[in-house]
Amino acid sequence: MTVNAAIGQPARPSSAASRKPWTVIGGLLAAALVASVVSMTIGATRVPFSDVITALSGDTSSEGAQVVIDFQLPRVLLCWVVGVGLAVSGGVMQGVVRNPLAAPDIIGVTKGAGFAGMLLVLLAPTASAALVPPVAFAGGLAGAGLVYVLAYRRGVSPVRLALVGIAVSATFEALIRYLLVKYPLDVNASLIWLTGSLFGRSMDSVLMALPWIAVLVPAVLVMARRLDVLGLGDDLATGLGEPVERTRRNLLLLGVALASVCVAVSGTIGFVGLVAPHIARRLVGGRHLVSLSAAAVIGVLLMLFADTLGRGVAPPLEIPAGVITAAIGGPYFLYLLVKTGK
Repeated sequence: MTVNAAIGQPARPSSAASRKPWTVIGGLLAAALVASVVSMTIGATRVPFSDVITALSGDTSSEGAQVVIDFQLPRVLLCWVVGVGLAVSGGVMQGVVRNPLAAPDIIGVTKGAGFAGMLLVLLAPTASAALVPPVAFAGGLAGAGLVYVLAYRRGVSPVRLALVGIAVSATFEALIRYLLVKYPLDVNASLIWLTGSLFGRSMDSVLMALPWIAVLVPAVLVMARRLDVLGLGDDLATGLGEPVERTRRNLLLLGVALASVCVAVSGTIGFVGLVAPHIARRLVGGRHLVSLSAAAVIGVLLMLFADTLGRGVAPPLEIPAGVITAAIGGPYFLYLLVKTGK
């Protein structure tokens, strides 16, 4: 049994992709770099391509180059950080649970982390920003644990996990809205938890999340072989000497931490963690070292597309990135629900 078959989503990469997955990943990375540069030219104020290149070379003397450094570059970098974090988190959860419907926003992590982060911001506005990631992590862990406990019936079926996850996410959403009603004076600062947006983000947000991503993503990749073993089933994995429960617990903690950090800096952006791993498996196959690497770059591309489209479709108005990703991911989730439903 392959890993992809175990999670219910067999990958069918092309023969060239299966032989040279790192070439495919390199192509995706090149596309992400080009998309990053293009993204910096789009916004309420159009920035000439020459000013983007000037700014990236270190010359900020022109007005356009200053706009790039102060506003556009932090958003693009945050697309990279959040895209990588959410995509790898989704790939880990799908691999551990062996369920194609598992994702941070589907199984309650995103809304749980968002509620916890919002609670901290509203009840302790003077608290250090460094407290947001660990508090969001606690909320994400609580959400994921609650979904798993409620969905477990001598195993976890895809449909049950999805339905319980939607119910738990809706509960956290109701709690978030209650906070908005209770603290109306702070509603503007809190709306980010509802929509997921990179508007107004600075390098401080990037620097807050980057150390976490830089540690957690390599830790997941180091354990990629263990994810492959878990995909063979608990009995066979145990027979191969893998401590199944400990490995599953550690990987889930890493996945929850990644999603929670992303929520802490960008709000509740959904479906990136669901869609990116599926596309990656289609392109490069199911071996987790390559599929997680590909998913990370695809997550960046999805975030860049959503943020750039939101900025450029009707300037100076801006559509939050979370709305764009939901418009993409919602139909895809329904497709997976129908395909895997039993």
